[in-house]
Amino acid sequence: MVNVREHCSWCTVDPEEATEKAKILVRGGIERAKTLEVIPIKTVEVEKACLVIGGGIAGMNAALDLANQGIKVYLVDKNTTIGGRMAQLDRTFPTDDCSI
Repeated sequence: MVNVREHCSWCTVDPEEATEKAKILVRGGIERAKTLEVIPIKTVEVEKACLVIGGGIAGMNAALDLANQGIKVYLVDKNTTIGGRMAQLDRTFPTDDCSI
């Protein structure tokens, strides 16, 4: 791959100089392509699971959404309880319901 636009067109003022630079870059790209090797395709087994870091409102919503899709979820939080800042509030907006 040779990026002529970024490396020649936009950064070189003289059109002839940009053309020569583009030719050099294309020749280099062709020479590099001659030495490329095929990368073998490798398949690996994956576990359909997810780690959610943080047990606040966003973390709990993300964990519930993933779990509802059938994905195993690991929810971790640095505190001993989940809920984050929401658990520290006594009422929530807009209904003033109890948040605990």
